[in-house]
Parts: sequence; structure tokens; C-alpha cells
Amino acid sequence: MSSFDSVELMKSINDNLGPFRKSQSETMLGFAQMAKAAMAEGLVSSKHKELIAVAIGITQHCGGCIAFHVKALHRLGCTRAEFEEAMNVCVYMGGGPGLMNVAEALAAWDATAPTSAK
Repeated sequence: MSSFDSVELMKSINDNLGPFRKSQSETMLGFAQMAKAAMAEGLVSSKHKELIAVAIGITQHCGGCIAFHVKALHRLGCTRAEFEEAMNVCVYMGGGPGLMNVAEALAAWDATAPTSAK
């Protein structure tokens, strides 16, 4: 078992942000609308945008970002081979620290994979 538990992290983030979503609903609505617009299918596919988002999460050392965007990649039909190829770029651009965060991303990939893919 990896020390990085992406499923538990996503649950914790959602639980902790619940009251904030209610008390700061306008901000959270704005954030959700921005995310929806940024990740929408366009000249760059939603899948490629999610791969970019995971890479940014890795470079910014954001475990929550990694977990949520990896989960979205599963939903969009990203293959493990595509994911691993993108992780190569993260290692190339981030060196050793990038590699450590790629380990988290790989754990998140496995933890959020649909049951049929495990």
C-alpha cells in the first residue's frame, strides 16, 4: 500500500471544502465555471488538457490536483500507456523531485482506475 492514498485524499478535500462551498458559494461557483471552461473539449482535447493539469499538479507538488485530474483521465478514456508517456515528460522537466511526484501520480492512477481496469 502506497503512503499516498489518493482516494482518501480526495474524500478529505471534499469533506473539508463542504462548509467553504456553502459559505463562499459565489467564489466556488466561479471556480467551477472556470474549470469547466478551461477543460472543455476544443482544439486541444479534454484528455490532453487533463494530462497538462496532472503535469502542473506534479510540478506544483499538489497531491489533490494529481488525484482529481488522474481520476478525470480515467473518465476520459486515457490509457495507462498514454499516462506513463506523459509522466516521462514530468520526470524530464522535474528531475528527481518530479520523479517522486510521478510516483504519487502512478499510485493515484491505480487507486482511481475503474474496477474493470484493475
